[in-house]
Amino acid sequence: MIRPSTLDSISESFVAEICRRVAENQRVRRSLPVWGRLNVDRQLPFLCVYRQPQGREDPGTCRFVQGEAVYLTASGAPQFQESLAHLVREIARTLAAVFDSFLILEVWSGSGSLLGEPTDPMEPKPWFRIHASKAKGMSSTVDRLEGRLRDITILKRPAEVEWVASEEPSPPGLPPLVPPGDARKLGVKTLGLEVGPVYRSPANSDLFPLVLRTLHRHLSRAFKQTFFEFMKTQTSQTPSHYYALGRRAMVKAVWEVDRKLADFSNAYDFLLYLTPTNTETAWTEFRRSRYRREPEFLYRPLPIEPALRKRVLYKIPVERIEDPVVGQIFREKQQEQDRKITMLSDRNTQRFLHGSVQLYGGVDDEIFELAKSILDGIPFRSREESKGGMLSASEFADLARQEIGKYHAEYPPFEAAVEVRKDFAGLMVSRGNLLVGENTQVPVSRADALLQHEVGTHILTYVNGRAQPFRQLYTGLAGYDELQEGLAVLAEYLAAGMSGPRMRTIAARAFAVRRLLEGAGFVEAFRELVRTYGFERKAAFAAIARIYRGGGFTKDAVYLKGLVRLLEYLKRGGKIETLFVGKIHSKHVPLVNELTWRKVLVPPPVQPHYMAREEAAGKLEGLRNGLSVLDLVERRQ
Repeated sequence: MIRPSTLDSISESFVAEICRRVAENQRVRRSLPVWGRLNVDRQLPFLCVYRQPQGREDPGTCRFVQGEAVYLTASGAPQFQESLAHLVREIARTLAAVFDSFLILEVWSGSGSLLGEPTDPMEPKPWFRIHASKAKGMSSTVDRLEGRLRDITILKRPAEVEWVASEEPSPPGLPPLVPPGDARKLGVKTLGLEVGPVYRSPANSDLFPLVLRTLHRHLSRAFKQTFFEFMKTQTSQTPSHYYALGRRAMVKAVWEVDRKLADFSNAYDFLLYLTPTNTETAWTEFRRSRYRREPEFLYRPLPIEPALRKRVLYKIPVERIEDPVVGQIFREKQQEQDRKITMLSDRNTQRFLHGSVQLYGGVDDEIFELAKSILDGIPFRSREESKGGMLSASEFADLARQEIGKYHAEYPPFEAAVEVRKDFAGLMVSRGNLLVGENTQVPVSRADALLQHEVGTHILTYVNGRAQPFRQLYTGLAGYDELQEGLAVLAEYLAAGMSGPRMRTIAARAFAVRRLLEGAGFVEAFRELVRTYGFERKAAFAAIARIYRGGGFTKDAVYLKGLVRLLEYLKRGGKIETLFVGKIHSKHVPLVNELTWRKVLVPPPVQPHYMAREEAAGKLEGLRNGLSVLDLVERRQ
């Protein structure tokens, strides 16, 4: 066991053992005397340092280094500095021998403002002061740091940055960790970054947690880009991407939070408890009323006590996560679960709709106009889907089992149950299994497209998510529904199964959500679909019931919104293969890419079978060249 030795110094044996592990490229995570920690994820030519000042509080500042792959936090006590400097010099010596150079970036908090102007506590303006020598070859590294810092905006206020020439960059009152003479001999470069403390109150030093998190994320990216530039210009090795310089190993707290969030999500089925159990009976009663009386939907009793579940949710220690990327993902999931529990408790009340808008958003003018264009532009009288007859629920379930079997033969962990249910209408994937309503009928001409929608997208991303180290990838990152449904609808198109009636149904859902938000009642929205857009009454009922259930459920607009966002992504050159890594939102693609570069995530082990079809490749190329949703419809017609 490595012991830091006495309370005010680091022993020589501790330093020797640390350097041995670093030289062998072993991970190091050790506590230091008095206060602090050394974390070395792997061999990298840089070290982020924070020394806790003596005689004053400095809350929050240490966070800025703790998310990096190689960092050191330590006490700034005078009696500790000599042995601390020895530890840093020996780590630098060890890694400089591997990379031919080594960078120490030390971070500390400043005071006041950059130009000495009074600080307005109600309008904090971010500022940074770079302390660096004008040593030969370092200008590009400093320029990169300065440029990235100038890109930072906090509360819509852009950062101010100043560069101060300094041969011994270190916090006020503390000696340099590596004096200039030793630095030159060892091949060590040093940078100091003074950070304006906009993340805490100037009156009492209370933290502003949201500002702190935002600044941490910005600084973490700026640091990695700075390290990348340093490696490219000053060392013998150049990484393939600055993302690759992030942490790979995750601490125990990460796996604990991931497990608890996943267990929380799996403890109840959100969509199932918002799905009416009497859809067929409600349709019959609605028809008997001559389509004049709004139907009454019945739901399963909730198996949870909302207040107690939230108590469990907020005991999950997300705040312990050092990594800003992982912390952001987990925090978003925690907030989403909070909103879902609130929605379940508000079921069948006016508050339910407000929660739904918070969770899924509404329908903006662009999507609303697109929905109306689709409804106006596609003939409502079509026998396209009736050709070839209909499949019963059990027949479609058998086809789904066969499709799952094909994936299983290719990738044995690909397993899913298919269940025909009496208390359910339509099709739904729940926890990786396919549920088929007993009265569901599927047109033969649409069967393959629906298999690609349910099995080739929803079940496939669940299975791929289970292959990842984070359980969140299969339970679903916050807001994943939009991209999931966009991918699922696109799968229907790529599998040559996007019929005109199907596209009209997707458009009708977005149209109905907008009308719901504009104040239209169930009967009014139903009549619009029937009288204005020519829907058959039962089809119109099915679409409207999905939107008006629970008190107003805006989720179904994500089918059209997700498709539009997905086409925009493809036009920008985005890789569709990345999107099958698990259940993610489009905003998470950069985070997934970063975690993949860091080798935290692995590439998705299974790709949809329809992607290998010859016609799919041609269609994808057309989408990348700018086809819109309307173009897809026109081509189909």
